Amino acid sequence: MNMSKTFGSTLIIAGTTIGAGMLALPLASAGLGFTAATLTMVGIWALMIYTALLMLEVHQHADKNATLHTLAHQLLGRKGQVIASFAMMFLFYALCAAYIAGGGSQLNDKLTNWMGLDLAPQVGTVGFTVIIAIVVSIGTHSVDMVNRILFTLKVIALAVMLFLLMPHVQGVHLVEMPIQKGLIISALPVIFTSFGFHGSIPSIVRYVGLDIKALRKIMVVGSATPLMVYILWQVASQGVLGQPDLMASTTLGSFIATLSNILHNPLVSQSVSVFADLALATSFLGVSLGLFDFISDILNRDNQVKGRMQTALVTFVPPLCFALFYPQGFIMALGYAAIALVILAIFLPVAMVRAQRKQINTLPVGKETHTTTTDKEIKTATYQVRGGTPALITVTSIGILIISAQLLQIIGIIPSVG
Repeated sequence: MNMSKTFGSTLIIAGTTIGAGMLALPLASAGLGFTAATLTMVGIWALMIYTALLMLEVHQHADKNATLHTLAHQLLGRKGQVIASFAMMFLFYALCAAYIAGGGSQLNDKLTNWMGLDLAPQVGTVGFTVIIAIVVSIGTHSVDMVNRILFTLKVIALAVMLFLLMPHVQGVHLVEMPIQKGLIISALPVIFTSFGFHGSIPSIVRYVGLDIKALRKIMVVGSATPLMVYILWQVASQGVLGQPDLMASTTLGSFIATLSNILHNPLVSQSVSVFADLALATSFLGVSLGLFDFISDILNRDNQVKGRMQTALVTFVPPLCFALFYPQGFIMALGYAAIALVILAIFLPVAMVRAQRKQINTLPVGKETHTTTTDKEIKTATYQVRGGTPALITVTSIGILIISAQLLQIIGIIPSVG
């Protein structure tokens, strides 16, 4: 096992998960209270790590370079491949467009305020995209190295945030109960999307290789790190601000302003701003890496310079154009991100595992189809996620609940949060 790749891949999973959306968690869970919000996050984390392990079970029977596009076709046929491809591209293009819009704006702001440059807004947007595109196009190793640096800086910014907030935590705020029980359902999509990293799994498998033991460790530790960070952030934010103040903070800007005003410390807003910038950059790296490898597989591009440049253009130009000319369209599309993520992170892993287990169970003992067209004989599988059919039915039901919660908010039947 290559410890350096294992460590770097763990940080990619953690960095992809801990995005700027983390800052919206206190707003999304304001009406729940700390205890209910924490239990919900732990439950969602358990759900996501379970389906991530399902993905590893699928990958162990395929080539290490297989992407979701390839796996879906092998196990679910053409229809499954189309659904997987649409969900993946819709989610990742929407996320990339949002990251480009936000990151470009932040970069332009830094260049204007810190360096005194008078630049058009589009300069920061294009510059931010080009920087990330170069890193991703070079390869997973370059993403690994850059992500390590950014993740370290992000941890420092997070530590500064917590250092400033923790002394002001009041225990009475942490024992507040949910204002409405229905708000737990409303908060599910936002909390669910805060644990999304499944699109990066094929890239990690390609980078590390089919070492299931190492990959399990990467998935568990990489996803548990955001869980711990989220809980600490909830303690700090919900402990400083009571439910009335949190419920009144309808936007991230007003939330940060309220924190700064209560603590009378401008460092709070500055540390939150730096953290948001770094969180956005690491998330963009992880998401665009997954999209890059996915596009490369769809277009059947090679790993030579020309092939990777072509893949980079298809990966980054569409979200860049939307971010430049129609940002509000993708901001609206992000409202449906939870639906696409449920398909990508729950329904597809469950469906592929069911199909694969069915295939394996119909083969003679000692033989196993590699789920490729070669039908060559390989050794019997050694890893299968526990829980059987009942667990698969349970996680599918939760996925249906999350989609229902999102749709009910869109049509106004239940209150919106986040």
